[in-house]
Amino acid sequence: MRTLLIGASGFIGRQVRLVLEPLGQVICPPRGQFDLRCGTVDEVCELVRATRPTAVVNCAGATTGSSEHLLSVNAVATAKLIEGLVRSGVEARLVRLGSAAEYGPINHGSAADEGFPARPASPYGVSHLAATALVEQATRDGGLDGVVLRVFNPVGPGMPSGNLFGRVADQMRRHGTSGLLRTGPLTAYRDLVDVRDVAEAVRAAVCADRLRRCVVNVGSGRPVLMRDAVRQLIRIAGFTGTLVEDGEPPARSSATNWTCADIRLAKEHLGWSPRRDLTESLDGVWSAATAPDDAEPLPSLA
Repeated sequence: MRTLLIGASGFIGRQVRLVLEPLGQVICPPRGQFDLRCGTVDEVCELVRATRPTAVVNCAGATTGSSEHLLSVNAVATAKLIEGLVRSGVEARLVRLGSAAEYGPINHGSAADEGFPARPASPYGVSHLAATALVEQATRDGGLDGVVLRVFNPVGPGMPSGNLFGRVADQMRRHGTSGLLRTGPLTAYRDLVDVRDVAEAVRAAVCADRLRRCVVNVGSGRPVLMRDAVRQLIRIAGFTGTLVEDGEPPARSSATNWTCADIRLAKEHLGWSPRRDLTESLDGVWSAATAPDDAEPLPSLA
């Protein structure tokens, strides 16, 4: 198996590389050589023909920025990737990472399956839904073997500081065992899934026979109150300071107070279900945040 992995330096991408490498060659073009956002369809086509992958995995994307930026990175880049892959004539499955934000608000106590009406409540969700629609259309037309993994809220080692848990871990690392932690409101319920489980879902999608469904949820199926999750991370770190919720919530999720994935389709079609619990995920967040500088790093990727 030969996989072309785009976005391999990201939070999810580096874990995807780790689980795909035992299956065969994983090609990770450095951003200086290939940037999907700035590149052209011809460049995508040339890259695919040069590498001749059996699968293309796109972990690249943006979570913040203007509407124009989000659409450019998440949707327009996907359009270029699809067109370049189809034009190349190389038969390779495309696996793209989507987002639970595509669904928008979900009724409290409910779980969204893949047939749940998609009503994104932010430009971020709109940009991902547009990308998903492009993959679905190309797959229906028969020119593409495409899969979108609609990832809920990934958590685990290597979280960036722009994410809630990464930001909390960074504050605790800097403050020591005491001090003041500031966050936005922690009243939302989120479906938190370990980033390593997400990577294993990608591997399952790469290896599966042609799927009858193009979109598959990847989550834990277990909503957690974010205040409880943050406090659990605080306990893991041994932090004795004060938690203050006086910041602003992320724009991409402020209108959604509940997320929960129905993951039956992933179990049925991919043979995948999450293996790690929240304690293991949060322990991974803290362990990675406090690893010594000379510790063996995660792969250095594009």
